[in-house]
Amino acid sequence: MFGVTTSDDYQPVTWVGRHPVHVTTLLVAVHIFLMVVVCFLSALGATGFLGALIFDSAQVLSLGRVWQIATYAFVHLPYSATALLWFAVEMYMLFAFGRELERYFGRRAFIIFYLLLLLVPTVLLTVVGLWTRVGIAGSATLHLGIFLAFAAIYPHVEMLLRIQMKWIALIFVAIGTLAALANHNWADLIALWATVITAVSFVCFRGAGPELEWWSNFKSRLQPKPKFQIVSRETPRRSPEPENIHESIDPVLEKISKHGINSLTASERRALDRARNSLLKKPQ
Repeated sequence: MFGVTTSDDYQPVTWVGRHPVHVTTLLVAVHIFLMVVVCFLSALGATGFLGALIFDSAQVLSLGRVWQIATYAFVHLPYSATALLWFAVEMYMLFAFGRELERYFGRRAFIIFYLLLLLVPTVLLTVVGLWTRVGIAGSATLHLGIFLAFAAIYPHVEMLLRIQMKWIALIFVAIGTLAALANHNWADLIALWATVITAVSFVCFRGAGPELEWWSNFKSRLQPKPKFQIVSRETPRRSPEPENIHESIDPVLEKISKHGINSLTASERRALDRARNSLLKKPQ
């Protein structure tokens, strides 16, 4: 769809006929199936069972219901038709952007990323629960993290009304933050910003490509400037200009004619050899 980078680990989990089934497709199917199950359980009045799956810091710390740290995201409470409509939008975000992240990161890295988005907020809320009781249900914040990670990798991709992804992500985070502050919903606020930090950090530490240019520029500004040392430049030696071979060798030849070749010194012999080699190299 949008991605330009494909990991070597982008392999399907299984195949249905000729159609590959990736991790993102399985996640969408699981969430939709469980949403239908929760709707029927709610109709049957099984609120006690659902309450045991929703994250509640008091139940986790006092009753040892540690599974709530993970199961909360799969309990989609059908408060109204609007809630179900937003659930459909959420599933679209998971399928469209999650598929691109899975292609970009690879299957194993994408699973790790999804688990981090799932667990980091509730682990942090469990710590907060030591001071005050907090709770959370549903996967809206989790799948917002999928969208934020995509926006961090491809910030300049244009969506509706030609608005770039980075601005849409900023608007979503701003709306979520303001809504949580206005309603004093500290659990949602903590979960939101834990998701933001987790998503952006994972993209950065996985090493995004050239699409995340703003992060590379930011890191370069934080790095200390290298200290330069002045190194003296060696002056190249000038090669001696070739001298006239006949003029340099004439005294040697005269000495040979008078006293014989055995009278030459070692330096004169070397000069004679150089002159002979130079004459041999000259074109005839």
